[in-house]
Amino acid sequence: MFLLILLWSSFGPAVPAHRDAPCFVDDLVAALHDATGKDGELLASSPASFGICSESDSSSRLVLSELSVGIRRNDRRGVEVLDPAAVFVSDEDDQESIMVTFDLPQSQLLKLKPVLVLAFKSPLTDGELDIIFSSQSLQPNTQSACISGRTLYILLTGKSSEGNVEQKWNISVQAKSPGTRQSLKDVLIGGKSGSDVRLTPLLLFSAETGTDTRSGSSTASSQTASLSFLCELRRFLDASLPQQHAEPLLLRLDSLQSLPPLALGLSTSETLLAEIINSSAPTIFSFSSWSSSFPVRPGQLALSPALLGELGQRLEMNERQMRELVRQGMVPQRASEKLERLRQLSAFQKQDSSAEGYCAFLLLKALQMLTRAYSIQRKLRAARAGPSTRGPTCGLGSLTVFLTDLVSGLLGPQSTDLNNCRGSCAIPLNNINNHAVLLTYHIERGNVNERGPCCVPLAYDPLEVIVLNDEGSFLTSKPDMVAKECGCR
Repeated sequence: MFLLILLWSSFGPAVPAHRDAPCFVDDLVAALHDATGKDGELLASSPASFGICSESDSSSRLVLSELSVGIRRNDRRGVEVLDPAAVFVSDEDDQESIMVTFDLPQSQLLKLKPVLVLAFKSPLTDGELDIIFSSQSLQPNTQSACISGRTLYILLTGKSSEGNVEQKWNISVQAKSPGTRQSLKDVLIGGKSGSDVRLTPLLLFSAETGTDTRSGSSTASSQTASLSFLCELRRFLDASLPQQHAEPLLLRLDSLQSLPPLALGLSTSETLLAEIINSSAPTIFSFSSWSSSFPVRPGQLALSPALLGELGQRLEMNERQMRELVRQGMVPQRASEKLERLRQLSAFQKQDSSAEGYCAFLLLKALQMLTRAYSIQRKLRAARAGPSTRGPTCGLGSLTVFLTDLVSGLLGPQSTDLNNCRGSCAIPLNNINNHAVLLTYHIERGNVNERGPCCVPLAYDPLEVIVLNDEGSFLTSKPDMVAKECGCR
């Protein structure tokens, strides 16, 4: 069995997903991999994620299970990507159905029976929608899917082609319930009619028994592994970061003052690398002008055996802390599986200490950020749970912001805790200077026109941004970003 994936964006302009979203295909393969557990059984959440309507839809469940088990067996190898020649949508107002036409290029792979996966960039936000797909290119000709807010993909089984010739797949898409045609248009083409479809298609083939198609030049193999490592790192951060329930502030990253960017490579001084490795500053990853059609260059760092050993020790320590968070139930179990996957992806470079150090460096910075976030979360919970005989005194509190970058548009993680200082500055207090003491006494004697001492940050950490693009890896520091100490001034 081979896997054919056609990707389109449900909303927004027709921009190739594989160019603007370098991890899109890798994320889909990971989702198929994660649809089953290690025992080969589908997870409870998998049918809804792949648009499978009910328990009675045993054929779709079997297809999903076989795909997932095959991808697990091959360790996600044996994957090829092709572009359809064109995609069109015919949307006539007097018709209940919408016709989608795919022009497929010549390929020997199309001789095999494919599975069509429709990957939506954005899930359904309102209600649920049941859809019927009809086509002579499908087997059986009529198939159904159930879309909800949890659905990201739809599985359809197709027919094999007669030979290595160009093909057109004409698929009629119709909502099951009367009066829901507009909802169908919203899902497929954003509610806008016209023959110029707002889709971003790709053909992805995954051989169930296939060989490793990445085996070519060592450079290509290294680039593919680097791309997979970085995509898995993003998924690991998404799965591991503390969940935010309040609506955070949206902050433009490119509006903040920055120090000049520092290239991370073989020429980076070891003294500076040692400082970064030992830094407690939070880190985010920015994928700037990075495309899957031009894979990111494999990173390298020149680390002495001593510094590489220190990096390894710190990595092991942070991994233990992370696994303890998983054991305590603070971090989902899937984060532990993704951490193991990151270790596997970096192991392919064991023969190259400079590349091995680069992957270990990125993973360490991610783990340092995560353990720091959960340490702050524990302190805040302890402070809220502790007894208090008077109003809250000046201290460090959490302030989460969403970060966006108009230049790159891709950040991981997309939020960070900048902290803030809150509370009373009544005497007696710790961390108060003589000026604040005298000012307080002055006001208590009736001089109410003076400003009293305020709870403010006294020390800051920078925010470190690791930028990954087609030119290489760079570190940008945003100074005085994260409050780490409070006092009354």
